[in-house]
Amino acid sequence: MNNKFTRDSFHSFCDKLIATDTDLAAILNTYGYPPFWNRPNTFETLVHIILEQQVSLASALSALNKLKDRLQELTPARLLLLTDEEMRACYVSRQKNSYLKYLAEAILSGQLNLEALQDMPDDEVRARLTALKGIGNWTADIYLIFVLQHPDVFPIGDLAAVNALKRVKNLPANTTREQVLEVAGHWQPYRTIATMLLWHFYLSAPKKTAK
Repeated sequence: MNNKFTRDSFHSFCDKLIATDTDLAAILNTYGYPPFWNRPNTFETLVHIILEQQVSLASALSALNKLKDRLQELTPARLLLLTDEEMRACYVSRQKNSYLKYLAEAILSGQLNLEALQDMPDDEVRARLTALKGIGNWTADIYLIFVLQHPDVFPIGDLAAVNALKRVKNLPANTTREQVLEVAGHWQPYRTIATMLLWHFYLSAPKKTAK
């Protein structure tokens, strides 16, 4: 239904996309194929993505590892046993503490079934996830990309992807959200693959090359 990409098909998806865009082709020719970034479809993964909201990846990983060290196994039932003080000791903010416990309760109650999301279209996955407190479009986009490997997602709320797009396409800093989405629209039905190339560029290219 979503023509998901896999580790085996990822390079062929990249090849199809760069045949239509010389700027993306230049990224691949200069830096090679992006890593096949993926994550398992688990409660821990969704916790990790929520922890990554609006903080550095290193800070989020530090908090995740603290939780895993304290709980041994990061499950919804075990997370709910932690007090607010224990969550704070794991570098989890008060706001994200409430988000994570709400998520744990939603999974335990059956309100959210992660396994069932695997065969749903993008819009339905997004609706199920964003119905939960603390999960917005960015979190849903990252889940669709990293966990479900849906090929046509552009995370407009992701600063790294948006800034890389502006650099690659030589767009001014004040380019609007609508203009960015218009550019990304040319990469359909492979906007996820384009995003991975943009992230690869963002991580690989010296920032001093920015206009």
